[in-house]
Amino acid sequence: MIVGVHPLAGFDKVLHYRVPEGMCAEVGVGSLVRVPIVNMLKLGIVGEIGAPQDFPIDRLKLLAQVVYPFPALPPDLLGLARWMARYYACGLECIIETMIPAAVRRGAGLKQEKLLAIAQKLSVEELAVLATRAPQQGKLYRFLEQQFRPTAKSLVLDRLGLTGAVVNALVKRGVVREETRRIERIAYADDHAEGELVAALPHRLNEEQQTVVTALTASVAAGKFEVSLLHGITGSGKTEVYLRTIDETLKAGGGVVMLVPEVALTPQTVARLRSRLEAIAQGQRCVVWHSHLSEGERLDGWLALATGEARVVVGARSAIFAPVKNLKLIVVDEEHEPAYKQDETPRYHGRDVAVMRGKLSGAVCLLGSATPSLESFTNVESGKYKLLQLTQRVDARQLPFIDVVDMRIEAMKQRTLPVLSGKLVRAMQDRLERREQTILFINRRGYSSSMLCTKCGHAEGCNHCSITMTYHRADEQLRCHLCGDARAAPARCPQCGAPDIRWRGLGTQRVEETVRRMVPRARIERMDTDTMSKKNRFREVLAAFRAGKIDVLVGTQMIGKGLDFPNVTLVGLIDADISMHVPDFRANERTFQLLVQVAGRAGRGDRAGEVMVQTFTPQAEAIQFSRHADFAGFAAAELKIRREFRYPPYRHLIHHLFRGPNPEKLQFFAEQWAKLVEKTLGDQVELRGPSASPIEKIKDEYRWQLWYFTHAVTKVVPQLMRLRAEFAWPDDLTQVLDVDPVNLS
Repeated sequence: MIVGVHPLAGFDKVLHYRVPEGMCAEVGVGSLVRVPIVNMLKLGIVGEIGAPQDFPIDRLKLLAQVVYPFPALPPDLLGLARWMARYYACGLECIIETMIPAAVRRGAGLKQEKLLAIAQKLSVEELAVLATRAPQQGKLYRFLEQQFRPTAKSLVLDRLGLTGAVVNALVKRGVVREETRRIERIAYADDHAEGELVAALPHRLNEEQQTVVTALTASVAAGKFEVSLLHGITGSGKTEVYLRTIDETLKAGGGVVMLVPEVALTPQTVARLRSRLEAIAQGQRCVVWHSHLSEGERLDGWLALATGEARVVVGARSAIFAPVKNLKLIVVDEEHEPAYKQDETPRYHGRDVAVMRGKLSGAVCLLGSATPSLESFTNVESGKYKLLQLTQRVDARQLPFIDVVDMRIEAMKQRTLPVLSGKLVRAMQDRLERREQTILFINRRGYSSSMLCTKCGHAEGCNHCSITMTYHRADEQLRCHLCGDARAAPARCPQCGAPDIRWRGLGTQRVEETVRRMVPRARIERMDTDTMSKKNRFREVLAAFRAGKIDVLVGTQMIGKGLDFPNVTLVGLIDADISMHVPDFRANERTFQLLVQVAGRAGRGDRAGEVMVQTFTPQAEAIQFSRHADFAGFAAAELKIRREFRYPPYRHLIHHLFRGPNPEKLQFFAEQWAKLVEKTLGDQVELRGPSASPIEKIKDEYRWQLWYFTHAVTKVVPQLMRLRAEFAWPDDLTQVLDVDPVNLS
């Protein structure tokens, strides 16, 4: 038996090996194996069975080991890896390493513990003799005799101060038995109680929800690939639709992958899924999957899915690579979220990879959002995706009233640039009196965005990146949010020495301080990456907020989507137009999505909700359309502009980034490369650039960029990769291809 192996050894090439006769039954496509390369054993994935004709079989080395008795990469994932390598301009080895957790690649085993229990009961006389001749053995026997169940060996030895020799003596005599038990590391195992509060029993579906569930269940039963876009307004019960469809899929014997965009959303989603599945699907286990898990949690979850012990997984974008057996349903919640795009190699988009995996698996792919991406909406218009809609909030709840506050007028009233408008402060005080809760959202952490000298105009910038540093008042530090560099905030302007250096712009820290001053009786908590550094801090704060122990929650985008708090009746958006003033053709789309999603956190219980949008550009289309959650109107206006300039979704975009320490050298090679691409692929791509990146320097490296617009990514990318491999790049220049980029800076 001959197999072709993709070695995980730093190069992309298939190597062939002979399989020893005793291993033939264990080896198949997708098996994780160890193979000899030079004088070392390396891990690899079996990609094919057999060898080309006239292959020198006698000279082949023997395969050394099969790591697991089941495929580490099922056929659909292996096919997905090959497609990703072609589409995202990345080596197959890199894709495979992304799909298989590090602990799995190392062949790590399960965590186990030894248990002790009485095997043979001694009479009173026998115990007396034992205690006299071997007091420590007698001590151990008496302790175990009092236990109701087998007890961990390590606990017994530690508590009694005994050695393993004492245990071995009694085991040898047959008085005590020693057994092994697997310790399963289950992420968020303690979230079950929260889930019971939220979703222990299914809610009654309204007519729209029932129609959608019926359509999805029929699609899953048909067993054919299909993509549906569920466009449901905030609070319309999309999660309940997901749960019902997942339940029906599991009852039919299928496996399920559910993606959520933010790690902060995962505990709540897992709690709902676990409680519902245990209530109506006979205790079906739900595996959690994201980058914040420990290696042990990730390994045990992966093994549970790969062996079929579990059939449903929920997590962030990397959960799309979970080895779910008989995959029949993929759910991508909040499909429009930029968080689904990975910023490092392989630079894949979780939503698009989910669609491709659905195609390879013959599964239904369900994309859900209150504000769908224009890419998905265009696919509906072209007939590639089906459209399912939820136009009403559950229990006939009303959408929150959105009040746009013109901060230009507010600034004239207060004769300064206020953090909070008087109207928002009064509304917060009113909610406090009524024991209702408030969420304040600003898409920027820290105290202020920069420190600016009012005399000479100097702004404190990072020494290693071409951006201003963010002021953090708690420790009087300036920090760069790109490279992490920090230094003490100056008392005087370093440029001219004037004492007039001031804070400019807003951050979550400054908003929190202002609320404490304006609403002193309120219990306030801040949620951003500065305060949520501990592993379980997300869950602790959200649990406290749900329990009513926090009156005002101030945060960044991690609190803006998906979370469901019935007692929140007021949402304030501070500096709502920040996201519009960036050099990105998606700026308006992101602003509209953000406003609608954050507004949707209000009025999800029995009481009406209100949203206050503080802005200096109240007339902007994104803000006006968001007031009425008018997605159709916004999409029509925005797509008209995109069509005119032939921006995505009407063409694909590929970003080519060049990095290096010498800006002149960087510019020269970027220009030479652009000439080569224009000459070779000019009929297939439109080039724009090269030019300096908006953020020209990060971590002491200068950055130049080049844009390719094309209708055929799968044709252009392989040619770019071939040209790139043949081009004479200098050693100190790094270049990266990013297909369908989300971040344009």
